[in-house]
Amino acid sequence: MSELAQYADLLTPIHQFLHCKTPQAWLDEARKPERLPLLLVDHMNCELKAAQTAMLLLRKYVAAPESQTGLLEWLKPYEHFIYRGEGSLPELLAQNKISKNIIAKNAAPYAQDILDPMILLIKEELHHFTQVLEIMEARDIPYQSITAGRYAKGLMQAVRTHEPCTLVDKLIIGAYIEARSCERFAALAPYLDAPLAKFYVSLLRSEARHYQDYLTLAEKIAGESIALRVQQFGELEAALIQTPDSDFKFHSGSPTPLK
Repeated sequence: MSELAQYADLLTPIHQFLHCKTPQAWLDEARKPERLPLLLVDHMNCELKAAQTAMLLLRKYVAAPESQTGLLEWLKPYEHFIYRGEGSLPELLAQNKISKNIIAKNAAPYAQDILDPMILLIKEELHHFTQVLEIMEARDIPYQSITAGRYAKGLMQAVRTHEPCTLVDKLIIGAYIEARSCERFAALAPYLDAPLAKFYVSLLRSEARHYQDYLTLAEKIAGESIALRVQQFGELEAALIQTPDSDFKFHSGSPTPLK
């Protein structure tokens, strides 16, 4: 599609960072009309999970005790919608306009480095959450509870258990998840109807920036080369994307066979 041509400079470093492209078998499955409801529901879940991941980083590494309650309250309406079936689109749209002031821990060594990009990431992911919900409602697609796929769990199993290595690994994982989302949005867009394709193309710039923010943070906090860890996680991520996966999700592997 012609809209993607203007994003060539943005997508080139994404493709260089990732160790593989989305398998054609996944695209062939994702383009089926009957897969669209599950795809959108899982996409909406992924946006919340991305916001939750950034929030956990803020709460563990940045926020002072007096900011913890406010941070938790920020995500509650979205979590209640997903986990309890409570709330509505208008309520969520109003919620995301709230500005959050975070007080950092005095001894947090990377507080400001983490704070600004993670706050922006949370705001954008929650905005994307409501955008997907708007699309679902416009197409009369109800929200349904679905189980999590293997992708994020598979990456997290390789995280080291001592700081700052734990934080560095989580940031590298964040970079790969965002980069894969960007690559997959671009790969999927040509197979979708025009309004939905336009939406996925519109997400590319923010997803690419999120990937770079995570990677830049990982490099800064490590204080040394992270090339080996980036390589290791890249190989693991590619394996999860390329190997047969009996589940179908937005970040699932090659769909053979499907549930």
